[in-house]
Amino acid sequence: MSVVADAQSATLSAILAAVHHYWGYDELRPLQAEAIQAGLQRRDSLVVLPTGGGKSLCYQVPPALAGRTDVVVSPLISLMKDQVDGLRQCGYPAVALHSGLPAIFQREIEKEIRAGRPHLVFVAPERLLSPGFVELLERLSVRAFAIDEAHCISHWGHDFRPEYRRLAVLKQRYPKASIHAYTATATERVRQDIVAQLQLEQPTTLVGIFDRPNLIYRVIPRIDSDRQILEVIERHRGQAVIVYCITRKDTEHLATWLQAAGARAACYHAGLGAELRRTTQERFAREEIDVVVATVAFGMGIDRSDVRCVVHAALPKSLEHYQQETGRAGRDGLEAECVLFYSPADALRWEALIRRSAEDAQRSEEVIAAGLELLGHIRAYAAGLVCRHKVLSEHFGQPYEKPNCEACDVCLDEGEVDQEATVIAQKILSCVARVEQRFGVGHVVKVLTGSNDKQVRSFGHDRLSTFGLLKDLDAKKLMNLVYQLIEQGVLNRTHSDRPILKLNAASWEVMRGERHVRLVLPKQRVVKATKIQAESWEDVDRGLFESLRELRRTIAVERGVPAYIIFGDAALRDMARRRPRTPEEFLAVHGVGETKLKSFGARFLDHIKAYLGANSRQSSADSNVVGN
Repeated sequence: MSVVADAQSATLSAILAAVHHYWGYDELRPLQAEAIQAGLQRRDSLVVLPTGGGKSLCYQVPPALAGRTDVVVSPLISLMKDQVDGLRQCGYPAVALHSGLPAIFQREIEKEIRAGRPHLVFVAPERLLSPGFVELLERLSVRAFAIDEAHCISHWGHDFRPEYRRLAVLKQRYPKASIHAYTATATERVRQDIVAQLQLEQPTTLVGIFDRPNLIYRVIPRIDSDRQILEVIERHRGQAVIVYCITRKDTEHLATWLQAAGARAACYHAGLGAELRRTTQERFAREEIDVVVATVAFGMGIDRSDVRCVVHAALPKSLEHYQQETGRAGRDGLEAECVLFYSPADALRWEALIRRSAEDAQRSEEVIAAGLELLGHIRAYAAGLVCRHKVLSEHFGQPYEKPNCEACDVCLDEGEVDQEATVIAQKILSCVARVEQRFGVGHVVKVLTGSNDKQVRSFGHDRLSTFGLLKDLDAKKLMNLVYQLIEQGVLNRTHSDRPILKLNAASWEVMRGERHVRLVLPKQRVVKATKIQAESWEDVDRGLFESLRELRRTIAVERGVPAYIIFGDAALRDMARRRPRTPEEFLAVHGVGETKLKSFGARFLDHIKAYLGANSRQSSADSNVVGN
């Protein structure tokens, strides 16, 4: 073996030793080693790994091994706090400087930084470039900057933030420091923009596999939103769930409805007071509530790894948004469900919002076109019947070779194509013609279902041949089918304040039987078990797992930190699978490092011993009863 190879081998050995010491992991995920090497060698880098792919470790390991202090630029205070709390529980020295800290605490943290004690300093982009902090960094001779959520710097990304554009000055101000950009969602166009904006010099570019095989994707026609969402939440009772809505009003309505239905839920949006938002986040982190119903204002600041389900009550703005938001599920590598309730009306709603906001901000037609292009991608994803994993992978420029992912509604054959679709379409289109193309979706649905509506009768539409023609169909279901026809281009809808339905050339082709259509209906409560679910629970004592969750929650309350910071679900499942009895066996559990062994080992080992003893006695007692 050459000297270079020996050095590389030693470095990898040191990396693994550090990773096990602090985090209790025995191996690295794909591309982590290369990203860590770039950080150690202080070569600029762009690292694109999916949420849950281990980006944080890539900038946490280098300063620990090099004995230096690096700076992490992070967009949200809550995200910084979660990361620092988690690192400290692992025995890793890290601090965060932000406006939410009292002045006396800020001064104490600045002393720690001057003394070079922390390996990582988390700051917001605004503070990073403030005169006082610049002076502090110059004294430290900082050697590396990590830019988290780097897609925020790009106009072509899904979450552009103007303050991130100012980071372009880092290269001029700190010419000897390396810059490392990290993001979970970036197309080739966005990646090029990140490199250009940050002026990265011959960066090491590492793009991971975007596919998340542990995520189970489902797209379901939205018929009765509240009840459909409750059905999903009931599948995850006692587990962490995030529900995304488009508007603040929607979040408040749904959270109230879910609470009345017995769910431990709360709403979250930017219009709520800062204290209420903080309280909701903390209650969710402490497992006092299970469900947060939110706008996209919620999520980026949540480092919780055990979110078992992400629901979209309506269509998001883009596939980039969808990838980012669903990426908050299953970050621990265990199975998680991602459900999108879709109505083609969502796309029309977003289109109007994009145009209106662009006009209000006096943005160019190019920006509007870019927004509509992104919207078109997510519309095609939701309306299509192609493997969800395949569509997402290929959107980000990566082929997907599996013939069946075994983890989406399409591959699990959970949808239902109406065999009478063309006949139903003909009846809908005929009704639009009968009302002289002068009315909107709601009125046409009322006519077709035979509604005793005052307006229907006032226009004499209760005497039309199409009146009551589809009375056996639920009105909400029929409305969804009408929007599906609009989505497929066989029916038009005007963009006026009071949109009306219009026929087009394709409409007449359908009515003449020259063109066939496809309409999709949700099957009733058909949710198939997946391979990933079965494998992740193999040999796990579920009773012990739930008991360990209670112990974790108790310790978290005692320490005043989120429960998942003590141990993630993956660690608890591994404990419930291995049932360790000694400190050595406990250290072999996934996610148990030296610090956590010292902090929690004795308590968890005693708990496991007591549980197994009690359940062994119970099993023996049950056996004796049966024997008698």
